[in-house]
Amino acid sequence: MSDLLVKASSKKLRTSPRKLNLVAATIRNMKASEALVQLTFSKRRIAIDVKKCLQSAIANAENNKGLDIDNLYVSEAWVGKSLVMKRVRPRARGRSAKINKPFSNLYITVSEKGEK
Repeated sequence: MSDLLVKASSKKLRTSPRKLNLVAATIRNMKASEALVQLTFSKRRIAIDVKKCLQSAIANAENNKGLDIDNLYVSEAWVGKSLVMKRVRPRARGRSAKINKPFSNLYITVSEKGEK
């Protein structure tokens, strides 16, 4: 029996993929309710956006597929690169330094645990 997969994504999040992946790694293969608690009490700023995306995936599972919320778990949470804003900062003696401001995409997939 194949599990139903329900997806949600957040695009153009204003953080680097490396930092976002640290938060996404904490909720992988976790029960959805436990993942929400984990994100609520996380100290990282981007955890707020990850929590919104997870809540969207849970709502999609409930409303679109009719799945039971209590049996949901995070089957995948992966991060991708998005655009990079390039800025210039003036430095000493007429030189300049390049500043990269990266953006990220977040994809969360939840599924229902099959009763075995």
